[in-house]
Order: sequence, then C-alpha cells, then structure tokens
Amino acid sequence: MLILKDTDQNLRMQTDLKMGLPIIFKRGTINYIIFSTETISEENFKNLWKLEGEKPYLCVTARRAQTLKARVYDNTISKIKIPNNSDLSWIKATADPVLDLDNPLKGPYSVVRGADSSVEKLSIDWCKKSKLIPACIVKKISKKTVQSLENKFQILSMDFSVNSGKQVALIREEQASAKIPINGVQTRLRVFKLNDENFEHCAIEFGNPDRKKSILTRIHSACFTGDVLDSQKCDCGSQLREAINKFTSEGEGILLYLNQEGRGIGLLNKVRAYRLQEQGFDTVDANHRLGFEDEERDFQIGAEILKTLGFSSARLLTNNPKKIHMLEKNGIQVQERVSLLTEPTDENFAYLRTKAKKSGHIF
Repeated sequence: MLILKDTDQNLRMQTDLKMGLPIIFKRGTINYIIFSTETISEENFKNLWKLEGEKPYLCVTARRAQTLKARVYDNTISKIKIPNNSDLSWIKATADPVLDLDNPLKGPYSVVRGADSSVEKLSIDWCKKSKLIPACIVKKISKKTVQSLENKFQILSMDFSVNSGKQVALIREEQASAKIPINGVQTRLRVFKLNDENFEHCAIEFGNPDRKKSILTRIHSACFTGDVLDSQKCDCGSQLREAINKFTSEGEGILLYLNQEGRGIGLLNKVRAYRLQEQGFDTVDANHRLGFEDEERDFQIGAEILKTLGFSSARLLTNNPKKIHMLEKNGIQVQERVSLLTEPTDENFAYLRTKAKKSGHIF
C-alpha cells in the first residue's frame, strides 16, 4: 500500500495553492476551505459562494491591513468581510498593493471582530511558503461539503494540529554533491532540501576545512537580479563575489547559498516590491505594503546545514548582526563577525541607507 506522509502532503498542498486550487484545514468539528487571492479563478470565486457553509472572508496580514486602514484584532491577521456584490477584482485590488494606484482602495472595510485567528494565520503562512502574496480567502464549510470536495475533485485536506506550531527539520542527508573549481580552488558543491519545501539550498565548501576550528562562513540569500544580472540596485552580487575572493584567498571556507530570494518572499514578490519602490517606497516599506515582514528568511536552515557538515563554530562574513543572533540561537557559535563591505553605487546608496537605518546593518 502507498503511504502519503505529512511532508509529502504539505508539498502537494503548496503546489495546489499555486495552481489556484483550494486546500482544506480541519480543526475539530469545523472545516475551513482556503484559496490564495493571487491564484483563485473567477469561476472558483463564484463557486465558493455556492458551497454550503458560512460567508467567505478575506484574510490579510497586519502589515497589509495597516495600508488598508483595516482593523486588526490579534496583532497578526485582519479578517475582512467581503461585501455581497463584490467580484474577484475587488479581492485582488484589496490584496495586491501593486494595484493600489490603478484601483483606489475599496474601504472603509468591515472586519470580523475577535475570535481565534490561528487557522487564518496558518493559511497566510502557507501562502508565504508557496511564495504567493500573503492573502487568502477563507470559508467555513460543512463536513458533507468536505467529503464531496475530497471525493469528487481530490481536494487535499489536513488536520490543523499537524501544522500547528511544528518545526520542520532539515533533511540531514545530502541530495547530491560534486567537485567544482572556483578561482583556482577546489570546492565541493552540496545540495540540500527541507522536508516541507520544493527548493534546493546549497553549501559550497572551499578547500578542506578543519571541522574542529571556527570556519569562515558566508550565509548568502539567492538574488537573481544581483548575483546573475549584476544589478546595481542592491549590493548582493558584489558581496557574493567579495566573499568568494576571501574564501579563495584563505584557501578554505563555507558559502551557504540559500534559496530565499528577496529576504524570503520569492522572486515574483520581490519584483512586485521593486515596482512599489518605483512609486517611491523604500525596500522595507514596499515589503510591508505587500503584507510581509522586514525579514521572512529562515536562518535555521543555514545553522542546520553547518551542523550537518560537522561545524559548530563560525567566523561569519556579514554586515547584519541579526544573522549572528539567529545562528547562535540555532546552535552555531559565532566567534567573530567579519565585515563584508563593498563599494556603494549611486543606484544602491538609498538601499544601503535603508538597511542600516531600518534593519540594523553595519556599514
């Protein structure tokens, strides 16, 4: 008999959200059907109203609610009532800040007061995992409706308790590894995956470092625009190249290249944030208008990879003191912060100033 593990089901449910299909959370006797506002179709939005159950409502983060001037009753989620005559364009204009100028805000908004929001918060987290705009449509439905959706359309459902407060550990085994020469130094590229993600993360080991010593380490988040296109809008590409120069100069080190584009919001949302920056918002405010926090990355991933490779101590190449705290919180001792300064440009000066002022970076 085939076995579907919780982690396998997690991956399938993330894929379904991306495709515009719903997922279902079961919490005791109450069942919730969830659609992503970004991917739901017009047809499914109309059909959602027809399902037996309570009226659907729109969930956005407190960050997005601040822009909408919608009330937040639990500090994290705003549950906005959907007017009876609303169409899908109302939903998308409310959830997507890139549309704010084209579609004047639809408020004032009426919200669901009080009550527990843990299911809604989990639903938003799933949108974030799927690299979608953190906004979703939620509707309470009957057990009979759940069974019909499961049987007729193979809609996936999961017990709320399976995901509630659970930390998913890194897969300990390497998925693959191979030697590659970089700047005249032999390196080994190692590829890892998490149990609950479809994304690969890499560790590039320069030389043959002693596991008993504090290893020179760079935790670098993927940046397509900076690393690949050499965009001057940020300093990511120049930092990556400078880190590699330091590793090759010393002859050893560990470069952790984590697939956490745009501080963890994904490439699509990062480009949306760039569009907002064109309207005059800085990098932090743009992320907030999208509904994200300043920092959505998970540096536990980096700590777990280092421990998997046998390291317990690092000399960390970073200008971000928060990385030191996050590594030490997850079991890696940071012996030294090694500055990683690069020459600013006219194009990224404002970006660097914002990182220093609002995110605590040291330049």
